[in-house]
Amino acid sequence: MSNKPLIGMNADYRAAARNMPAYSYIAAGYFQSIIAADGIPVVIPPMDDPVSISRVLDSLDGFVMIGGADLDPRNDGFMLHPSVRPLDPVRETSDRLLMADIAERRMPVMGIGTGMQLLNVQQGGNLFLHLKEDLPSAVPHHDPQDANHRHTLDVVSDSLIGRVYGDGEIRVSSRHHMAIDEVAPGFRVTARCPDGVIEAIESEMMDWFALGTQFHPECGAASALDIRIFEEFVAGVLERSEQDLRLVA
Repeated sequence: MSNKPLIGMNADYRAAARNMPAYSYIAAGYFQSIIAADGIPVVIPPMDDPVSISRVLDSLDGFVMIGGADLDPRNDGFMLHPSVRPLDPVRETSDRLLMADIAERRMPVMGIGTGMQLLNVQQGGNLFLHLKEDLPSAVPHHDPQDANHRHTLDVVSDSLIGRVYGDGEIRVSSRHHMAIDEVAPGFRVTARCPDGVIEAIESEMMDWFALGTQFHPECGAASALDIRIFEEFVAGVLERSEQDLRLVA
């Protein structure tokens, strides 16, 4: 019997327009990275029923919250900045229900891009809504002309991100204009861009294996080191599953 863990991942959503039906989709890099890391990806379409979401999560060992458009700041009590291009409400509703249940059950989770921002917000942190205004000295974190735009990274050595990248100059794929401002309680920053923008967080809670990257280790410009983040995550999920089995036994 395979001991590969089942890793859920949310899917994006695009509403019907003109002669195009509504559809749900996911960039292949996410599930390909989980497969390469020896996990089994399970793609979850948007749902708005907490009972159904809970039933799905019961069958999974871990979860990857994917990136996408922007979280709507109005859902967290803030005004809508002109630069914000919100997720479709169908997806955001589902994502927030998923994240709340994942946090409640302390399921291992990895958030990427918008997924990391949601992890931080759901746990009590907040966000910069537009780096060009909030941190005008920041280097470019998004290039509309280059989907593979990269910038350097400073990592904390005693962390999962530190284990992956080690010493030396690191460059990661970046495409965001929002970023973490205040870090949620129970989490610490484990990587920043040299301009100070937070690029990775990890849980300090003993009962929750959770991490997030603002950069995109799944994208087409990802390096072999980037892919190791998924290997570390899948290994951590498997370790957690084995611990749970020992407790039951």
